[in-house]
Amino acid sequence: MQFSIIVPVYNEAPLIRSFLQRLRERAPEAEIIVADGGSSDGTQDLAAGLCDEIAVSKRNRAAQMNLGARAATGDVLWFVHVDAEVPKECLPEIARILDDGTVAGGYFRIHLPTDPIYRLTDTFAHYAGMLLRIRCGDHGMFCRQTAFVDIGGFPEVPLMEDVEFFRRLRHCGRVVCSEKRIVASPRRYEAIGRARLTCAYGLIATLYVCGVPLSVLARIYQRTCCTAHDRRISPA
Repeated sequence: MQFSIIVPVYNEAPLIRSFLQRLRERAPEAEIIVADGGSSDGTQDLAAGLCDEIAVSKRNRAAQMNLGARAATGDVLWFVHVDAEVPKECLPEIARILDDGTVAGGYFRIHLPTDPIYRLTDTFAHYAGMLLRIRCGDHGMFCRQTAFVDIGGFPEVPLMEDVEFFRRLRHCGRVVCSEKRIVASPRRYEAIGRARLTCAYGLIATLYVCGVPLSVLARIYQRTCCTAHDRRISPA
């Protein structure tokens, strides 16, 4: 299998080089595409030389990932956030899952640092996500390129584009959870507050399942899940 890894970023200068170096170590044979949303802090310059291509679009995570996917040459697309740490032997694991022709894609279970609130968030989100058929971008979703094209990529909506993508992907075949874990950063929990962010995520997921419009959920997300800096520069 030929693998293409798409990394959506916006003003990630402090993280981008160390992330790409670790990603290259753990996925040396993959094509790496940085999908930048018009960073103004030098992210693109720092990424140059550590990835195969930099694709620049408007600042919108779905639009960035779609552009990165269009630039990709692999027959497997893997979408990874810059503040994540991918597991060892990640590509053989994805290849093992996709070796089954009935599987359209998959994702990794999240691992958060050891802390009671994080453990509660991790466990609740995993099982609630299975029940509600919700998975987010932190899980490092991957899929066949053909399936990505069939469902039209990520919908360019104000919020929950990853959940919408996950649900559409299920129509192409099975979507499998890997036994390996992807390490997610707790930085937003630390910036917003662990309990507050956990409750806000739970509320937004519940309202989403109940059919509340995404525009309304985006406003709730802005008020409860964003720092003052995030609100000043508008949502991705």
